[in-house]
Amino acid sequence: MTGVSIRTVHDVAGLGAVSAYFGEVWRTPPAAPPFPAEVLRSLVHTGGAVHAAYEGERLVGAAVAVFGPPASKATYSLVAAAEPGLGQVVKQAQRAWALGLGARTMRWTFDPLVARNARFNLAKLGAVGTEYVIDFYGPMTDGVNGGDESDRLTVTWDLAAPGPSYDPGDREAAPATHRAPDGATLARRDLADLRVWCRVPDDVVNLRSADPVLALRWRRAVREVFTDAFEQGFRATGMSRDGWYTLTREAAV
Repeated sequence: MTGVSIRTVHDVAGLGAVSAYFGEVWRTPPAAPPFPAEVLRSLVHTGGAVHAAYEGERLVGAAVAVFGPPASKATYSLVAAAEPGLGQVVKQAQRAWALGLGARTMRWTFDPLVARNARFNLAKLGAVGTEYVIDFYGPMTDGVNGGDESDRLTVTWDLAAPGPSYDPGDREAAPATHRAPDGATLARRDLADLRVWCRVPDDVVNLRSADPVLALRWRRAVREVFTDAFEQGFRATGMSRDGWYTLTREAAV
């Protein structure tokens, strides 16, 4: 993207700026950022990477990744954030770094109720949701997640894959299976039993602030759909523009 540069950060001052940036994104007190500078420094020292995106000298995005077990040829992205339109730039920088060191996949987690993140991870990058974890972090007190249970969807990104490719199927033709907290359909399942569709709220971050009880009802409703589907071999492979996940599985041979 014109005017934006990406570089790896190693120095204490640069890492401090990245730490402060994450604090702004997650709305934490300045004295308690989600990733303190000293933690970032240790991760870099052990072979991880902190990538930062700059527009001129202004920090506009950052991501942190480390390697998994040596034999796995996998990396793990601990955190990533960017201003609108710059997420792809940051993730592709991580991808290039990982591929350059011989990695084949990258994993990370995100809140499955945040539709825009789901669309970015699944529809734009082509990652696949491979694991649903209930209350991954336990109680969280930041300004984005506070008051909710911290369920997370783990995604796996094939770094050598050409890009996203999936068939969303005909959602409207499938029978409804679950009702959402707003009274409308939450989930559908096709008659061939190869696809499940599940809806999430339009803006769960604002919903948590306005009505935390309702937000928690959404959390538990979506959790039920996902955990049941994952136990039956489904994986999250897509997200529509109107907030519907597509979960798919292979036909039995």
